[in-house]
Amino acid sequence: MAEQKATNVHWHEGDITREHREKLLGHKGATIWFTGLSGSGKSTVAVELEGILHEQGVICYRLDGDNVRMGINKNLGFSAEDRAENIRRIGEVAKLFVDSGQIALSSFVSPYREDRDQVRALHDEAGMDFIEVFVDCSLEAAEERDPKGLYKKARAGEIKNFTGIDDPYEEPLKPEIHLHSDKQTLEEEVNEILAVLRDRGIINK
Repeated sequence: MAEQKATNVHWHEGDITREHREKLLGHKGATIWFTGLSGSGKSTVAVELEGILHEQGVICYRLDGDNVRMGINKNLGFSAEDRAENIRRIGEVAKLFVDSGQIALSSFVSPYREDRDQVRALHDEAGMDFIEVFVDCSLEAAEERDPKGLYKKARAGEIKNFTGIDDPYEEPLKPEIHLHSDKQTLEEEVNEILAVLRDRGIINK
């Protein structure tokens, strides 16, 4: 976890709590963390889920790996250290969304188990729901899809530190949801997530 460098800083509590915001919105806040290989279908599921939740009147926001790397994390590369900082920052951002009463749909390869566990701990300490969704897909299927042409470039040596090729991917040990995107339909995947959100009382539709 990153070291606190700034001194003489203090958390300033406001009068409006997360419970106040959730009551106003009519649902609970939560982070849904999609992890899996590039091309596994993380973003596809997140986009579809975002649309359905929006139609149901659930306030949510999608945090996508590439989008974040074009803004708040534009100064980070793909070394193990930069990947860890990338996930740490987005974990903090997701926590802010949850505190506002919203559902954060966080879609990141996030290949290292320790980094994901730290984001989970951050939420647990704040009493927030963290739902890890393992979008499981064989490397062969992901390479065959290769929507961005990244595997082809990685195989040709044009991209270094690419997860699944020359960098490892550590599968979740006990994800709340385990999808198989090379075997399930998109509708089946989304319905599985919605069922968990209802069971947990995060949404009520």
